[in-house]
Order: sequence, then structure tokens, then C-alpha cells
Amino acid sequence: MCTTQVVDIQDKGKGLTATGRITMTDKNNNLVAVAESTTFIRGIGGFSKKPGFKAVDGPKRPAAATAANAIPKRAADAVVSQKTTEEQAAIYRLSGDFNPLHIDPEMSKMGGFKTPILHGLCSFGHAVRHVVQAAANNDAAKLKNVKARFSAPVLPGETLETSMWLDNANPHRVLFQVRVVERDTIAITNAAVEFSVPVSLSGANPKL
Repeated sequence: MCTTQVVDIQDKGKGLTATGRITMTDKNNNLVAVAESTTFIRGIGGFSKKPGFKAVDGPKRPAAATAANAIPKRAADAVVSQKTTEEQAAIYRLSGDFNPLHIDPEMSKMGGFKTPILHGLCSFGHAVRHVVQAAANNDAAKLKNVKARFSAPVLPGETLETSMWLDNANPHRVLFQVRVVERDTIAITNAAVEFSVPVSLSGANPKL
């Protein structure tokens, strides 16, 4: 069963960010997973400056959900590159996301893109797979939580380069970012994967 709630709203001046949470439980009401997503909404910011505004504290959020995840100022401990395919966005409609932005050239132009863009979930999936393969020998059962921020779109056919750093303060965590090689653009940032066990990136050379 899934329940949803809004857990945070932040005034960003020209717009706002709204964070929603989905809590998933099994038939015995045991917690299975919690997912949060933050969306930036344009044109409705500035409300916190109006007379009489009073902030309200939302529900407590896990530390992983609010972590900044700044990458270290050192060379990455592991780097994995993988090229997406030209038809990737069409195939990824099987995920249930039928947004025409990912398939219809005319709709993508209306959204400000020259061509249909890849689903964010697809780019995200590539990156998390890279980290799980490099740090946990492809054992997804060790995955505990993931946080990431989408900072730029990815086009089908472009190459995703995932750079990874082991968190020196927590051997359970791997910080990562994703770069679009062809445009030298960071597509995913402020990202981290936490595992249920300590992991290592020493000698990581995952086969994709």
C-alpha cells in the first residue's frame, strides 16, 4: 500500500520547491520503502515575504534525504562510462512514463528542447547501476538509499560518465555525479548511494 504527503515547501523567489513523499508498506503494514521527490515550480514564489507569513515545520525527514552530498576535491575513486542508445527514450516508455516530451519532437520543442530527451529515471538508473556494480559487486540487495539531483537533460544516444568517490567519513556511502561526455555537461549532481554494509571502490572495474 502507498500513502502520499507533502513534506516540504521552500520559497525560491521566482518559484518554489515542493517535496512529496510516498511511503510503501506491505499487507502487514511493514515499511517497505520511502521515496521522496522535489519539483521546482516556476512563477509562484515570493510568498514568504508577504505580511503575515508564518513558516510551518513539516514532518521529520531522514538525514539522507537532506544531505548536500558535495563531492570531494580529489580525483574520482572510480569512473564508468556507458553510451545510451538512440531509441532508448522510446523503449523506456515501458516504465509507464508516457510524457510526450520523451518521444514527440514537436512537444519537446515546445518544452525548449531541440529533440526528445531521455527520461530522468533512465539516466538515474544507469548511474545507480554503475555505483552498485563498482562498489557492491552488482549486489543490489546491499542498497539502502539513494539521493540525486537532476541538473541537466540527457539526449538519447549520449554517453553517461559516472564518477564515484568513497565517503571517507562513512564507508557505507559512495558519492557520485554523472557527466554527459559529448557536451561536457553535469546531468546528475549532489548524489550519493548508501549501502547496508561497508563498501570499497579499490580496483573497481565493473563490466557493463
